[in-house]
Amino acid sequence: MTVDRQDKRMATRREFLSSLSTGSAALFAAPLLGAACRAAAVMEKAAPARGATASGWDRVPEILARIRPPVFADRDFDITAFGAVGNGTIDCTDAFRRAIAACTAAGGGRVVVPPGRWLTGPIHLRSHVNLHVTRDATIAFHQDPSRYLPAVFTRWEGVELMGYSPLVYAFEQVDVAVTGEGTLDGQADSSHWWPWKGNTAFGWVAGAPQQKPGRDRLFQMAERGVPVAERTFGDDGGYLRPQFIQPYRCRNVLIEGITIRNSPMWEIHPVLCENVTVRGVTVVTHGPNNDGCNPESCRDVLIERCHFDTGDDCIAIKSGRNADGRRLAAPSENIIVRDCRMKDGHGGVTIGSEISGGVRYVFAERCEMDSPNLDRALRFKNNAARGGVIEHVYMRDVTVGEVAHAVLAIDFHYEEGRNGAFTPVARHVEMRNVTSRKSEYGLYLRGFDDAPISDVRLIDCAFSGVEKANVVEHVRGLELRGVTINGERVARAS
Repeated sequence: MTVDRQDKRMATRREFLSSLSTGSAALFAAPLLGAACRAAAVMEKAAPARGATASGWDRVPEILARIRPPVFADRDFDITAFGAVGNGTIDCTDAFRRAIAACTAAGGGRVVVPPGRWLTGPIHLRSHVNLHVTRDATIAFHQDPSRYLPAVFTRWEGVELMGYSPLVYAFEQVDVAVTGEGTLDGQADSSHWWPWKGNTAFGWVAGAPQQKPGRDRLFQMAERGVPVAERTFGDDGGYLRPQFIQPYRCRNVLIEGITIRNSPMWEIHPVLCENVTVRGVTVVTHGPNNDGCNPESCRDVLIERCHFDTGDDCIAIKSGRNADGRRLAAPSENIIVRDCRMKDGHGGVTIGSEISGGVRYVFAERCEMDSPNLDRALRFKNNAARGGVIEHVYMRDVTVGEVAHAVLAIDFHYEEGRNGAFTPVARHVEMRNVTSRKSEYGLYLRGFDDAPISDVRLIDCAFSGVEKANVVEHVRGLELRGVTINGERVARAS
């Protein structure tokens, strides 16, 4: 397929505005992901009804065969040629915009950021553009929230809205990338962005603005079915922090090599994307909700050789919250995580809590996790308000040093717990050759009596330094084969 034909398949501005006015699930009407959705439906129909077995890994080669990073034209557009000055004080927003426009007009290539400190507002990528941040270059983003307006179509904690622009954003584009050995600095701190969380640990003081009223209002609008175009948050006082890097309804995405620091909120957040590669990225940021990489309602994603040291989940796979997640009904599927290192965070590999569209076929292997400030190695978050289906999750050859809570945690009592009308599902889960040196629990599995967790298998795993007995509530089909806890072989959960 030629580039021109690919671009013609993108949703037009008129179609986009129409989707906003109706609040419909526009992604499935958009040609961009139509083929992917049809393929997903076929896969679901054809998927065998079986428990978690080693043959689940047989699916990985075909997934990897579809994941191909985009290739860019051999043309460079140095931002200094468009007026950028790298002294950290002169605003370069227009220079970035002009460089990207010139690159697009030429048919694509690299927008090159040379050594220096480059101050800018939001960067909006376009098709066939690779934002290349060279070694010793830092893109520093403005701390003034007004710079991230006008509002754009985005997703915030699993709910669509018109909100602050992510710091690096692409909407309905093909072949986009952020690469290089340089740094992206969101410049969030306890005086900028983070206090909006409403937590005194991040600079909030009583009487200061915070996100809770706006967050509650957004969630209520989604439950009432308010059209997305009318869910406008920005200078209205909603205080909903933007994500750092967010490609939205894009195809062929590459994030490679860069270092990310000090994000307002989630770091790498592809939404409704297909064919995504996140490779060799370093994330070091300890602000509130500073998740490392959160693919949401995405298909065919590879996350490899990354380093995560975060203030929240290192990797969190998501698919929309509650009514809005069910409206779009777009699962995350075919996600491969390998050869990553996880330090601080709530979970090494987490699924949820924005999970209403479901998650299936997740594969994690050859990762290292170790920190007293890392809570769990593999974590599932679901409840009766979300009601999503999590299935076919596989982890193997993972070395866990210390985690604060559990090696494997599946918890339907998360947040709202039973307070909801939707049945949470977690099934077909396998851990193979996973070792740990220290944790409070080996297993922490809490289903519901009328919605048990099912078909969980552990094979050749060894958990040492475990302080408490496993918690196993309402689990059906738990199999432990070749498993030791504190050196003792365990034939069944205790």
